[in-house]
Amino acid sequence: MLVRMIDRLLDAQSGWAEPLGRWLHGLGQAIFHPLRPLRDLFNGTWVGHPLHALLTDAPIGGLTLALIFEVLDQHVAADVSLVFGVLAMLAAAVAGFADLSETDGRRRTRATIHATLMVVALILFLISLGLRAAGPGRALPFLLAIVGYLILAFGAHTGGLVVYAMGNMVDRHAFRPSGTKWATLEAPAELPEGQPVLGHLGVQGLALVRQGDTILALHDECAHAGGPLSEGTVVDGCLQCPWHGSRFRLADGQAVRGPTAYDQPSYEVRQAEAGGWEARRIA
Repeated sequence: MLVRMIDRLLDAQSGWAEPLGRWLHGLGQAIFHPLRPLRDLFNGTWVGHPLHALLTDAPIGGLTLALIFEVLDQHVAADVSLVFGVLAMLAAAVAGFADLSETDGRRRTRATIHATLMVVALILFLISLGLRAAGPGRALPFLLAIVGYLILAFGAHTGGLVVYAMGNMVDRHAFRPSGTKWATLEAPAELPEGQPVLGHLGVQGLALVRQGDTILALHDECAHAGGPLSEGTVVDGCLQCPWHGSRFRLADGQAVRGPTAYDQPSYEVRQAEAGGWEARRIA
């Protein structure tokens, strides 16, 4: 019941969160798209999963220690932990903003609510720091830090729902079997040179690209957000997703450009003895 209540509460915020999310999405694309290596870093293309998930542990740990040290009357340690937590929140926010710039639909609306909660918490922590620096009183700064921490916790819960309940920024092929048996490949009779087309290996859709006498194949569903690679374009030996521009090397499915942080399943294709084509997954 609690989960459904929270879900309804979050959906009720779409009136303001949806347009704000669209604006943040456009701003993020304007900032990060001209800086592709930096965008790939923040999206986690170089580390194998989104960088935001890694960075969020640091502020939560630092801010938790700030409250504990305050209760123990270790004021210097509490203040240092609070400063560290605020700085770590800013670092995590940059990576989260990069992810938001590549997020669409209802997930983007929820991610915007998550981001807004985190900004409110950050403002409370900054006010708490300012009051600590301005005078000797500790009660009000501590109270503001507690309120900020509670908002931070709910914001973290909301962000967790975006990932775990809605599947944002997760590998679309994490649970896909990697069997090595050859199976019949249903492909168009005519395969144009260097242009992706859709084929089927049982229930799996494959994006097929003919290069001379060789057919290269990747799974059709982009590992990043599920875009149809068969509707993409071939660029420098890679297949580029039409939705967010992720690129995967046709030879082996390796991710060479984000926002994807995951490689794409690739398949070997050969002519069947009885005619036609057959394929099997190789990576």
